Order: sequence, then structure tokens, then C-alpha cells
Amino acid sequence: MRHFDLAPLYRSTVGFDRLFSLLDQVAGGEAGSSYPPYNIERTGETSYRISVAVAGFTEDSLAIEVRDNALTVRGEKNAQPDDKPVDVLYQGIASRAFERRFQLADHVHVTGARLENGLLHIDLVRELPEANKPRLIPIRSDKPAVSIESAGQTAPAADETATSAGSTGRQAA
Repeated sequence: MRHFDLAPLYRSTVGFDRLFSLLDQVAGGEAGSSYPPYNIERTGETSYRISVAVAGFTEDSLAIEVRDNALTVRGEKNAQPDDKPVDVLYQGIASRAFERRFQLADHVHVTGARLENGLLHIDLVRELPEANKPRLIPIRSDKPAVSIESAGQTAPAADETATSAGSTGRQAA
């Protein structure tokens, strides 16, 4: 089976389109993991935030790296030597190591990250270079503009035109 690299398509969007991830999985790419869950929010016209649920992780056990338009978030749970073994009756809170990758669009930069209430918030901003920003191009004409008054003719007033048409009694066909 052929493997299609959809990475260039990620960059043509804002960089967070699930459709390409699903196509990548169907085409035989890596089986995607849904752990840890995350949200992607637009916080402004050019700013975004990725919120990753990392309950039980500390700042020391998390790593964020940006390389080649790819944002990677890693979490590694290190067992503390003084932790006593606990007999867990039911474990619903996952505490396994993870690695989550996000493909960033061109000109998207990470501006900061913070850990708050079990959520890792990563702030992003899209900064277009001046050369890529849209600009207005003025349109000019090579011919000089000629007004009716400058040509020596005066246009009749609207009242005079209506009066003269009404006095002849003829209607324009």
C-alpha cells in the first residue's frame, strides 16, 4: 500500500485540521492516540490557544518543543522514590507517558505556555511578514481627466432639461 505524506496540506490550513489526521490514519499512517485530550481555540484574529488535559503532571514532567513547524508536547511521569505502592481499585485517570504533535502553519509561533488546573495552555500567534500582508495598489490613468466645464461647455441644469422636454410635448422614443 502506498503512503501519502499529507504534511504539506497541514500547513495550508491553520495547522490543526483533524480531517488530514483522519486521512493519514486511513492511508496507513501511525495509529493516532486520543490521549491526552486537547482543545484548539481561536482567541483573537491572529492568536490561538491549544489546551491539553494533563491532570497529574507537573511543569518538570512536561516538555514543549517546536521544530520545523511541528509543535510537540511530551509528558513523562517519573515515579518518586518515596511513593508508597497504592492498591488502586479503579483507575480512571490515565498517568501514562504521552507525546502529542501538532502541525503548525507557516508564520505561527509559540508565545508562551502555562499549567493551570490540570490544563496545559500553549499560546500561539500568527505573524505574517510585511511582504505577505495584503496591500492596496493605487490605480492611475495615463489620460488626463477632462471635465465638461474645462472643455468650455456647461451642462444644463436638471430643471432646465425637464422644462424643455415638457414644453415640446414630445416624449423620447
